[in-house]
Amino acid sequence: MDNNPSSLPIFFIRPASSWSSIGLKELWEYRELLYFLVWRDVKVRYKQTALGAAWAIIQPLMMMVVFSLFFGYLAKVPSDGIPYPIFTFCALLPWQLFAHALTESSNSLVANERLITKVYFPRLVVPIAAVLGGMVDFAVAFAILVVMMLYYGIVPTWALVTLPTFILLAIMTALGVGLWLSALNVQYRDVRYTIGFLIQFWLFATPVAYSSSIVPERWRLLYGLNPMAGVVEGFRWALLGKSEPPGALLAVSVAVVILILVGGLYYFRRMEQEFADVV
Repeated sequence: MDNNPSSLPIFFIRPASSWSSIGLKELWEYRELLYFLVWRDVKVRYKQTALGAAWAIIQPLMMMVVFSLFFGYLAKVPSDGIPYPIFTFCALLPWQLFAHALTESSNSLVANERLITKVYFPRLVVPIAAVLGGMVDFAVAFAILVVMMLYYGIVPTWALVTLPTFILLAIMTALGVGLWLSALNVQYRDVRYTIGFLIQFWLFATPVAYSSSIVPERWRLLYGLNPMAGVVEGFRWALLGKSEPPGALLAVSVAVVILILVGGLYYFRRMEQEFADVV
């Protein structure tokens, strides 16, 4: 084997010629790195924890108890004829998936500073891995939802086949916003302090503890500008058998998700060349 440095191949790494070149082929070539980062995040999250994966169940269950007590029992918030505990727990699953994915992806570039500054790979792998890591928690909590549906005697309708679509929309929303915030967080470190406030505000702007049916009809399209409104209402419709699909509200939410994701990809790709120097 010839170890002469002059005989070794030389590779030149150049930035993409345009922002629209997402580099799907390159992302596929680095799929093993994506898998490694997702698995690493899952292991680190539960390493040296007393309850382990039980936290994926405890968090939505505790929030369900609080919402059921204050909104369902005391405030008598309508739940479209569905028992309030399962009404809110069903909404908390896509919300927790979104909130966790948004938090992790927004901080992903800064958290992987050493990796980014030392090794070349498609930077999109980092926020994507952070988003996909939340699917493990979602799957664990979803099993509890199935048990609750059996307890309340709720049988899904044909709308169940649309459930993967709403899960995908929640992931796309988190990834789109996460791309914006992760790129901003590299240059402006105080962005991380706004993430918690953003998620709290977004929670009460989303029909998790209440139904979107209480929103006046003339405001429903405007309300759909919150992409998670369409996701949560679609999730309930797919699982709990609500008579009316989200309709126009969902259509507006889907359009907003696409705009956020495309805009996030544009901004992320534009700033990508500076990550290693700034982070």
